[in-house]
Amino acid sequence: MFNKTKSPAPLNPQRADNGSAIPPLPDLPSPGMSAGGPAPRGPAPAPAPVSQRGLSTLSSDLQFEGAITGGGDLQIDGSIKGDVRVGRLIVGETGAVEGSVSADYVEVRGRIVGGITGKQVKLIATAYVDGDITAEQMSIDIGAYFQGRVLQGRREAPPAATPARPAPQPAPEPAPQIIDMKSNG
Repeated sequence: MFNKTKSPAPLNPQRADNGSAIPPLPDLPSPGMSAGGPAPRGPAPAPAPVSQRGLSTLSSDLQFEGAITGGGDLQIDGSIKGDVRVGRLIVGETGAVEGSVSADYVEVRGRIVGGITGKQVKLIATAYVDGDITAEQMSIDIGAYFQGRVLQGRREAPPAATPARPAPQPAPEPAPQIIDMKSNG
C-alpha cells in the first residue's frame, strides 16, 4: 500500500534537498547570530538551578554511607547516611539524608534529618526536615514539614590581611535572628 520512493532525509538539517540554507525561526537565534541581531521576544527565561557542569544523581534504588563532598551539583533520590557538602543540592521526593547538609543552594522535596546550611534554602510542599537551618534566604511551601530552628544571616567571610595601621571600627551589626519553628502544613 505504501511505497518509499524518495531518498532519505539529508543528514544536515540546516540544508534543504536543493542545498539552500533553511533560515532559523524568527524567535530563535541562529548558531552564528551576532549580539546586534533582533532582540528576543518576551521575558528572558529564569536561570536553571543546575550549572553547566551537569548534575550528578544518586538514584532511588541506591543507598550510600559516608560523607559526600565536592563543588558540583547533586540530586539525591536514594538515601545517604552521612554529611553532604556540595555546590548545589536537590533532595528529590524519594531522597533521604541522615546527616548535615551544606550547599549554596538547597532544595528539599524529600527527607533530611540533620542541619542544613546554605545561602538559599527551599522546602517544597513534600519536604520533611528535622534539624536546624542556617540560610541567607529561605522559603517554606505550604505542606512542608519542618521542625527545628532557623538562623537567618550571612556567613562570615574569612578575615582579611591586617593593615599596617588600625582602621576605624564600624558599628556592630545586629545579631542574627533565631526563630524556633514547628510547621506541619
